Amino acid sequence: MDVSSVLSDDDYDVVSNPGQRSLESSTADFGHIPTQNVCEPPPSQIARDKFDSVSWTANDIQAYVRKVLGIATPTLLSSDTTKRVYIDGMFDGLNAGHALRLRQAKLSFPSVYLIVGVYSDDQLRSHGYDTFFPHVERCEVVRHCRWVDEVITDAPYVLNLDFINRHRIDYVSLEEGTSVDPGCDKARLKGYDAMKDQSVFVHHSESWTYQGSY
Repeated sequence: MDVSSVLSDDDYDVVSNPGQRSLESSTADFGHIPTQNVCEPPPSQIARDKFDSVSWTANDIQAYVRKVLGIATPTLLSSDTTKRVYIDGMFDGLNAGHALRLRQAKLSFPSVYLIVGVYSDDQLRSHGYDTFFPHVERCEVVRHCRWVDEVITDAPYVLNLDFINRHRIDYVSLEEGTSVDPGCDKARLKGYDAMKDQSVFVHHSESWTYQGSY
């Protein structure tokens, strides 16, 4: 499969966080997370027809990441080091788009420790959002997703550098176009814009994002 045929340079931008501790020192704190060997049932033909990204393999995703990072060979993204990747959201009814986003983030590197932040009910209400499912249920459903390694139940609504450094996050996953979407909450955009200056983002293609709650 030619990855360039399904992903463009505008779809997925990967930038490292130069201010982080070394990955070796980070992984030493929680133990080495080996190259993932997640058992994934094959998608149905209906799913393949509806969602382009369900057919992308780990090799497809990682080949594109290497292209964006300017890494010529797979050996330079060693499975001996683990990348800590972070995603946040309300996850009010975990849907196919959420699952596909989590999958691509988890498979972006040979070894990923995927951290998911879930906004609290109080935070969402204070920004004008009502939820169908209470916070504890939203967190529990995310926790049971096969791709997730850790759930942060008190995730900040506005992302900040202190949070990034405290959790030793190497990359932040953000849907492509979110930072320029006029429909996105201004407070969240302010946090994302500040983090863009710190170069920690992984921008994913919106072709694999379900139209629904973020």
